[in-house]
Amino acid sequence: MTLTLNPPRLVATDALLQISNVSKSYGAVNAVRDVSATVYPGEVLGIVGESGSGKSTLLRMMNLEEIPDSGTYTLDLPEVSGNLFDLDRFARRMLCAKRIGIVYQNPHLGLLMDHTSSGNVAERLLVAGERRFGELRARAQDALAASEFPLERLDDPPRDLSGGMQQRVQLAKAIALEPALLLLDEPTTGLDVSVQALVLDTLKRLQQERQITMVLVSHDLGVIRTLADRVMVMRRGQVVEAGLVDQIFQDPQHPYTQQLVHAKL
Repeated sequence: MTLTLNPPRLVATDALLQISNVSKSYGAVNAVRDVSATVYPGEVLGIVGESGSGKSTLLRMMNLEEIPDSGTYTLDLPEVSGNLFDLDRFARRMLCAKRIGIVYQNPHLGLLMDHTSSGNVAERLLVAGERRFGELRARAQDALAASEFPLERLDDPPRDLSGGMQQRVQLAKAIALEPALLLLDEPTTGLDVSVQALVLDTLKRLQQERQITMVLVSHDLGVIRTLADRVMVMRRGQVVEAGLVDQIFQDPQHPYTQQLVHAKL
């Protein structure tokens, strides 16, 4: 099934991101089946579904970590054109380093746990070509401050930090180069409720202040409702319903979406 999402109100009508008819299988398992998505500048698209629904696989394709069996992916950026899935590995790596940020559910996937927190952020700047130590340090501090990380712990490695603080280091690393697109894969899962609220407040503030375009994957409808403008509901690798967040949560049409919403209530 392919669903087309209409542009939200009060945003630009030229899409930043377009994924069209992507499918991905692992052996006999169809992880993603003929999914399309559009994201507009400055909005937050939420993707929700139970474990195994394909939402994280779709996000990894947006981060060019996974290449689908079929489908296309475009970003409306001056330095790229055509289907991004056709880029070679080096070009994909450089595009992601400079223009796409990601925060993983598991900080071990996004951080060097034995390096300093500021060094983790500086590592992203190094990949993008910055070599001046003073500039690396200053920009790392700015990004960590923006993610509300305590600067007195700049030189502490992530292994010595709480889960919430590790997520703030990941967020700082992701936004250090002011990416065109920020991907969030279950960023609050496993955190205490109070820490979840702090992380969500930080994400909401950054989005409002910087108008960062985000794609947020979560199984938690409360997280989606807090941050997202529009939502796609995935089940068994397909999109079963899509629309504005309030529309979907107040009047779900698909039986699976109704089940999700009623279970949350």
